[in-house]
Amino acid sequence: MKSYPRSMLKLIEELGKMPGIGQKSAERLANYIIQLPHDEAMQLAVAIRDVKKNINYCSICCNMGETDPCHICSDQSRDHKKVCVVEQPVDVFKIDKTGFYDGLYHVLFGHVNPLENVNPEDINIDKLVKRVEGGDIQEVIIATNPNLEGDITALCILERLEPLGVKVTQPARGMPSGSYLEYVSSAVIADAINGRKLMQKN
Repeated sequence: MKSYPRSMLKLIEELGKMPGIGQKSAERLANYIIQLPHDEAMQLAVAIRDVKKNINYCSICCNMGETDPCHICSDQSRDHKKVCVVEQPVDVFKIDKTGFYDGLYHVLFGHVNPLENVNPEDINIDKLVKRVEGGDIQEVIIATNPNLEGDITALCILERLEPLGVKVTQPARGMPSGSYLEYVSSAVIADAINGRKLMQKN
């Protein structure tokens, strides 16, 4: 590593901060970038700059977008009486790509995990409750990841929504237990959303 120029070491260091990128992967990516033609490397740099400059979070659903409200919340052709609750923005894109869901979304940005001191108030549950209290939403689909943390989060949401009288459903369990939505095929997600069931406490 000491044989790399200082600017190369800095690039490797920054790339290594990304999730799932270890030291060797960071080195490979850095070497790939160095070997890119100048114009292509600059396009990559501009794309990173622009996404940081232009992307913000919707004040309604908390999803990523370039406008506020985002393009989904602003779309009058969608069913504004249904809201699908997910953990991360990537889950929105995964579900919407199926073409089988026409409602709105709500991004929690995380899940409840007592072992990591992540409590219900640390994610966007309160904002969801306020949306439902607004009176227009008739169904909330809780599509948290089908694992322990996702199930705990779903139950916390159910407890908060039950007194409001809104219909609360959950995707059918066609998705493998312990998995994440971003890794599940579109066909499986579509079947799970279409086959959703009324959620109840066990």
